[in-house]
Amino acid sequence: MSAPVFSNHGCRLNQYELEAMKELATDAGLRDAVVVNTCAVTAEAVRKARQDIRKLRKANPNARLIVTGCAAQTEPATFTAMPEVDAVIGNTEKMLGATWQGLAADFIGETEALQVDDIMSVTETAGHLIDGFGTRSRAYVQVQNGCDHRCTFCIIPYGRGNSRSVPAGVVVEQIKRLVGKGYNEVVLTGVDLTSWGADLPATPRLGDLVMRILKLVPDLPRLRISSIDSIEVDQNLMQAIATEPRLMPHLHLSLQHGDDMILKRMKRRHLRDDAINFCTEARKLRPEMTFGADIIAGFPTETDAMFENSLKLVTECNLTWLHVFPYSAREGTPAARMPAVNGATIKTRAARLRAEGEAQVHAHLSAQIGRTHSVLMENPHMGRTEQFAEVRFESPQTEGSIVQTQIQGQTGTGLHA
Repeated sequence: MSAPVFSNHGCRLNQYELEAMKELATDAGLRDAVVVNTCAVTAEAVRKARQDIRKLRKANPNARLIVTGCAAQTEPATFTAMPEVDAVIGNTEKMLGATWQGLAADFIGETEALQVDDIMSVTETAGHLIDGFGTRSRAYVQVQNGCDHRCTFCIIPYGRGNSRSVPAGVVVEQIKRLVGKGYNEVVLTGVDLTSWGADLPATPRLGDLVMRILKLVPDLPRLRISSIDSIEVDQNLMQAIATEPRLMPHLHLSLQHGDDMILKRMKRRHLRDDAINFCTEARKLRPEMTFGADIIAGFPTETDAMFENSLKLVTECNLTWLHVFPYSAREGTPAARMPAVNGATIKTRAARLRAEGEAQVHAHLSAQIGRTHSVLMENPHMGRTEQFAEVRFESPQTEGSIVQTQIQGQTGTGLHA
């Protein structure tokens, strides 16, 4: 009997949870199984998951195929209808040891083929924590799950549920363990990270958590924050940006658009000036700060002028790393009922946004030549700067170490030492 095969789709949080599932499945003794952890952020993501399931079934004809993740949570019938699939489990169930014990004990007889509970009834984050994953240099710590907001284009709250926070003490203790294991960088991750603490006693804010981590884990060299909603950033987080060199100068912003009318139709909580003002203020506090951003091209009702406002936002906020999403209607969301933009137009606009983002990356990388950076090595020949730019080394370095090096040049979308 063989160990289970795992396939992941989507975000860093999905990757984190996949590692947790691997531990749970191993502890339960699950064998001869394929587990697909799906993403639901776009219709294309669901299509790719279905395609992956069919390929994995052909490659593993005798294995039991289990589907989980956000797409399994939001549209379980899509996957139970697939002849390749043996079981569908929800986002809550996938983090429970009992689920995997049942799957390992008697897949057909004792375990239901469909285990997807009401995600909105979940009030706590899963208690299962893992001590890092991926390279030995960087570890990801989930501090929050779910989202209380209802953006008109987004299906994710229905896959993740309402916002739940991991208590600060639990987070600090996990990071202490990670540092003890030799990790030099920790990344805080969640679905709506800046909502952390709203459901905890005294309603602390993300900035409080960051300051507490940096104070109570003095041996942690680098702390990084994943995607945030800039309109929800609190004063303590701004203080950390200004005063804490161990907080990395790179923030990925959930901006989504650069036009006020579209932002209102998206039901976002900020306007374009809010985004510009945040980036300006953060750079005043930390001049080396870089920003990435999520931007949607071709949201329903988007005119040429509205799109141009998104395009201009890239330079006005000096956004270095873009995640461009061609709008994809998600059934069940309000935006899916709005007047759609032509598909070819969406594709063209997405390409223009990506090209503008590439120009920004090129300018940022060019400015680093001759500068000295602290580079966290992800493997013997590649590491990343504090601003997350990739740096290549000809001579091998120690994986997981932080190397001080002068940047000699630029190669494509990266640098070389």
